[in-house]
Amino acid sequence: MQLIECECGHKNPIGTELCESCGKPFHEETEQKLLDMRYEGVARRSKTYQTTIIDKIWNFFSSVKVGIWIIVLTLIASAIGTILPQEMYIPPNVYPAQYYKEQYGVVGYIFYTLGFHNLYGSWWYMLLLASMGLSLIIASLDRVVPLYRALKKQSVTRHTSFLKRQRIFGISRVPNPHETIKQVEQKLKEKHYQIRKENGNILAEKGRFSRWGPYVNHLGLVIVLIGAMLRFFPGMYVDEVLWIRDGETEAIPGTDRKYYLKSERFILETYDQDDKKFQEIIKKVGNGIPKNYQTDAILYENKNVGIAGAEPKLVKLKQQSIKVNHPLKFDGFALYQTSYKLNEFHKMYFKLEEKETGKTFGEIEVDLLNPKSTYNLGNGYKVEILEYFPDFEFGDKGPTTKSKIPNNPAFVFKMYTPKTKDGEISFVAIRQNLEPFGENKFKMTFTKLDVRNVTALTVRKDRTLGVIAFGGLIFMIGLVQGMYWNHRRIWVQIVGNEIWMAAHTNKNWYGLKKEIDYVIKDTDLTKPQDQKEHKGEVA
Repeated sequence: MQLIECECGHKNPIGTELCESCGKPFHEETEQKLLDMRYEGVARRSKTYQTTIIDKIWNFFSSVKVGIWIIVLTLIASAIGTILPQEMYIPPNVYPAQYYKEQYGVVGYIFYTLGFHNLYGSWWYMLLLASMGLSLIIASLDRVVPLYRALKKQSVTRHTSFLKRQRIFGISRVPNPHETIKQVEQKLKEKHYQIRKENGNILAEKGRFSRWGPYVNHLGLVIVLIGAMLRFFPGMYVDEVLWIRDGETEAIPGTDRKYYLKSERFILETYDQDDKKFQEIIKKVGNGIPKNYQTDAILYENKNVGIAGAEPKLVKLKQQSIKVNHPLKFDGFALYQTSYKLNEFHKMYFKLEEKETGKTFGEIEVDLLNPKSTYNLGNGYKVEILEYFPDFEFGDKGPTTKSKIPNNPAFVFKMYTPKTKDGEISFVAIRQNLEPFGENKFKMTFTKLDVRNVTALTVRKDRTLGVIAFGGLIFMIGLVQGMYWNHRRIWVQIVGNEIWMAAHTNKNWYGLKKEIDYVIKDTDLTKPQDQKEHKGEVA
């Protein structure tokens, strides 16, 4: 690295505008122009090296404008992602591509195609977050490292051109400079300044730590972003919904089939009409105001987890009623009672009936979630299911199903009997029994229906909250650090028979001026001028 040697003997990195030690400007400028003290005139990499590809990448991400644009793009993307529901909030048994197109038309199709349906897990959104973090890191390093070096190396005695071009500056002629310096030193200590002395000169400084506030902010934001991105690593974050029916045992999402849950039953309790607290509400909305809904569940652990092809070997861990605000917790997971569905169709029963005589030839039981293809009734009587529509509707191309949930089941039966060996076809739905190929001799007669309740449990695990909370704490520390304190410096030097006083702060100039007034009170020093105000500019 090339170095620039100042007349004071200090060697500065190339690109330095003010000597790190004495503060002498390296560029010839008019004496009337105040110094830019924001970064102490330090040599920043982004302003010095611009040739290699690494330099160009560094310079790109160190730009504040680039950082702002990345934040704007992230905010715009996040806002667009809220226009339509995310994939996690659409019905669980539908195809996302079809759902968005059917429900929202062209807008939904574009929304899905561009990946906004799963925005927070998409690669390009992760790239935006990573770019934001990289911008924060590089922009901070580009400024904080050289700034720290410059503040650490600053000498007490500063070049006269440095003092004259500070915003607060004044020259006083006093009869006894050294005695006046002692008086000023005592007053500065009363204001809690740290004093450094050299050859009778003084550098009084306090609140330097406040200069690092913005960079502590950046560090906190980077930690928060890391926490947010950790959510997409396996095992760090789970937020799934488990729909489970009474009597069913299902693998819990996010546990890699290590844990299973059995729903023994779902219970819904409503407020009674005699309850005085809710009589008025019941009169307005009717009965059915939920008082309590819960899932009586059993948690199992699969001892054969990780063994390829092995059947689950379930061992009971605990039994608990999952209620609202009373989750079932285990191994960092929590199961919350979220929603429910009462009386979902479970099984339908049909009898094969001869239309002319009304005689029946056996009954079939159809499991609406897993129907058989053939039901043999014996003695030459057999029923086949040619088509099954769990959630039947008529579409543009004929009968179809809206979902895999048996909300409105319909069947195409083919009935074989000794009298109809080639079979007869019948379309059967709720309150419908159609014969599309002419009148049949036999029909499928609906006899009864079994229903059961379905409960929705949110499966949640979040190991990133500690990281995000820690990042938020660091951010708040930096915010307070930079907002409620400020870095103040006062230079008092003897130049011949005169005392030169200059001062600088990164903010709150009014407070600095009040402290200077206190320091020079009862001394022979004249009040230094605010050169910005003196030139007619706004302070």
